[in-house]
Amino acid sequence: MLTDIMYVTVYVTDQDRALRFYTDGLGLQKRIDFPGPDGRFLTVGVPDNPVQIILWSHAAAAGQPGEAGRHAAPGPLILESDDLRQDFEILRRRGVTFTDPEPVDYPFGIRVEAVDPDGNRISLRQQRKP
Repeated sequence: MLTDIMYVTVYVTDQDRALRFYTDGLGLQKRIDFPGPDGRFLTVGVPDNPVQIILWSHAAAAGQPGEAGRHAAPGPLILESDDLRQDFEILRRRGVTFTDPEPVDYPFGIRVEAVDPDGNRISLRQQRKP
């Protein structure tokens, strides 16, 4: 039986630039960084969460959904917040780019899309409180 998610991969063209975005911009922690036989293995993650995001060097636009509309398909990451409106302001001050001018209300809660330097969309969301 499968028991957990260890890694998810986001394809990036410049691992150092991506590392700065995901740590300095989004506030994730650097976890692993070592050269491997197939390239640099670089991961980041949310503090106190075991799932790690691999920032894997690859050609531009690898693994991204087609151009069927800005919100047609989910981006490769969905990160949860307990106060998305506050986090949105903090991230915007850090220079994170968003697709909308502010978080949007949905039936499940609140969501806004950030964009990393390679154009990967990161959905930031907060579940509706009961």
